[in-house]
Order: sequence, then structure tokens, then C-alpha cells
Amino acid sequence: MSRILFSAVIYLLLPLLFLRLWLKGRQSPDYRKRWTERLGFFNAPANIENGICFHCVSVGETLAAIPLIKNTFEQFPELNITVTTTTPTGSERVKAAFGDSVFHVYLPFDTPGAIKRFFAKVKPQLLVIIETELWPNLLHYARQYDCKTILANARLSQKSADGYRKITRLSRKMMKDVDLIAAHHQQDGERFIQLGLEQHKLTVTGSIKFDMNIDADLIEKSQALKALWAGEGAANRPIWVVGSTHQGEDELILQAFKQILTTIPNTLLVLVPRHPERFEQVAKLVETAKLSIIKRSDNIAPTDATQVVLGDTMGELMLFWGISDVAFVGGSLVERGGHNPLEPAALSVPVLSGPHVFNFKAIYALLEQQKAVIITPDPQTLANSVIHLLQDKGARETLGNNGFVVVEENRGALARLQSEISKLLVK
Repeated sequence: MSRILFSAVIYLLLPLLFLRLWLKGRQSPDYRKRWTERLGFFNAPANIENGICFHCVSVGETLAAIPLIKNTFEQFPELNITVTTTTPTGSERVKAAFGDSVFHVYLPFDTPGAIKRFFAKVKPQLLVIIETELWPNLLHYARQYDCKTILANARLSQKSADGYRKITRLSRKMMKDVDLIAAHHQQDGERFIQLGLEQHKLTVTGSIKFDMNIDADLIEKSQALKALWAGEGAANRPIWVVGSTHQGEDELILQAFKQILTTIPNTLLVLVPRHPERFEQVAKLVETAKLSIIKRSDNIAPTDATQVVLGDTMGELMLFWGISDVAFVGGSLVERGGHNPLEPAALSVPVLSGPHVFNFKAIYALLEQQKAVIITPDPQTLANSVIHLLQDKGARETLGNNGFVVVEENRGALARLQSEISKLLVK
């Protein structure tokens, strides 16, 4: 497939893309807003040109990029920064982290017209794409507008690589247009090489997700919230936090939780769905399971009778990890590829996960090697593992400490990536 054919297909699909946004807007109204930005129509600040643009698809990429963007602010205070996302939740994270100090806009759909309008208005000298967001027109017109591109914190699973190989002509063109790929791991890098990337355009920096900063204020807030929700002393109840769940996964979690309650009846489950449009759906699942539930958004503390707290707010998952005795990272009991296990690990919280973790394959392999994660393939195994950890303080501390050590020993990717960005800016 050529870029021209790809563009024709995208143009034909535009009505369906907007229909999808409209349908998603039934549960999350923000999807029905700012549609003109999706086509490259927006007002940019007058002095935005010749700066740096960071593209972060959604929440996970945005959170990973925040330290990198802050470091770039410090190193190049004279440069204006644009941050793009494709989801409203990603947009909210950008605004919460940076306010008006950056220019935020949705990245347009990958049509020639929309992408050209974007570059004509923003005119960045460098585009930093977080993780693996390969769009043919985005990379092509970046080069046309003299904008260097770096694929940062890049990962490429074997499954994705096989998919790109089916469109060899298009993949090779994208590998030609990109200036640098900073890969998670050597295996990821080799897959990009097989797609046509020239060797001199590849560097392996590791994952910047190891370089998260744990704010002292977060620790203090977590301690206060845990005292409020769990109680203190002999009355202290165990808290199991399950974060970033997906469709079809919450039912499995609730099944495991009911088994846990038969052994440890005062356990409190904090359940945090990945997407806000699913908050009400998950609340109904909990009620159907005949479990007592409150919502975090109600801003009330659980009582002794409360069994489930629904995390229906945005930006608080790290806070919830901080109050947990045991953490389960979602998107992994169903085939979604998992989410970032390093967040609870960095807080010395013992980490459990399902078997479907291909989005973080190298990180999970490292955690397993260092005995810093327990993989639970089904609700029964999950329930047994949680019960074991809640009843064995020593096992909890060992697993949590192992995870913390993995995070600490693998820091440094942020500095290496920042160095590569600096090289591209000064050339």
C-alpha cells in the first residue's frame, strides 16, 4: 500500500471516524467536542512556531511524557511546547499537568489536508512521538515542513511488526521519514530495523516509565487516605486496588473478590476502570453482584459495610496505588495487553497481573526474572494469590521490595532520551 492509497482510504473512512466519536460521546460527552481540531482547524498562539511538539495518544503516554516535557522546559526555556493527544482523557491530563504553559490541541486525523494545516499553524522544529504512533502523513509532512521526528520510548511487539510487514511499502516509507527511534529494548529496535529502519537511526534508551517521580505530597496524601479508608491499629482493614480494567475484566475481578471475602471478609476493593465512559457500567456490575459500593466522586469515606469503592475520578490512580496492600494491574485478564506495572512497584506495593501483558512484555519479563510480580491466569488463582499476600506480611513486603528494586535499578532512560532530543535540536 502506498501513502496515497492510505490517504484515500482515510478520507473514505472519515464519516465512520466521526460516527465513532459521536457514539463514544454517549458515555463520555467530551468526545463530541472540538471536532474541528480533528481536521486541523484551530487557532494557534502567534509565537508557537519553531518549538517542540510532543504527541501523546492518551492517558498512559501523557503520564509517561510528563517528566520528559518538564525536563525539556528546563533545558530549553526559550522554546514553546505543543502537546497533542487523541483522547479527551489524555487532554485532561495535559491540562492538569501543565495548564496554559503548553499549547494543547488534538492531533488531526491522518489525512494530507488536516496534517498540512496542523504543521502550517504549529510549525515545530521537532516532533516527539511517545511510544508507537506511526502515521504515514504525519511523518511525511513533518519532513516536508522541515520538522525532525523522534519516536520516543518506542516499543513494537512481534504481532504489530507482523502487521506492518503486510504493508511493506508504507512501512518502509515511514521508516525513511523518521529521524530517530529511541526504543525500549534491543528486540523492539530489531523489529524496526526489519521494517526498513536504517541502523544509524536506532538507539536503545530503555523505558522512561522507570523514571517516574514519586512526589512527597503524593505519599502524604496516600497515607492520610489510607488511614481514613482502612482505619488504624487492630481495626485496619486490607485494601486491594485493581486499576485500569477493561470491558469483560471487571466481572472476573468481582468473581475473584467474592472468593476473597469468604476468607478475609473485611477486605476493601478499590476498582478503577480504565475509561471514564465505563464508570456507570461498572457500578451496575458491582450492584448486580450484590456488593455494597460507594463512588470516589461522592467524596465520602467507606464505612465498615462498604465493600467496593469505584474509582470514578481522573488522575488519582497513583494515589490509589499508594493506599493498596496488594495491587492488580488491569487490561491483562482480557487480551488488551496490560498496563504499566511500574507505578505500584515504584511505591513498593506487591504487583499482580493477568497473563495478557504483550504491551509491556520486556518490563514484565524483567519483573518476573526478579520475582517482582505474580501472574494470575484466572479468577481462582488471582483470589488465592491475593488471600496469600494479605495474610502474609512478609510475602507482601518481599514482593513489593523486589518491585521497588527493579524500578530503581533501571532508571536512566529519561536522561538518555533527553540527550537524543538535545542533539536533534542543536543540529
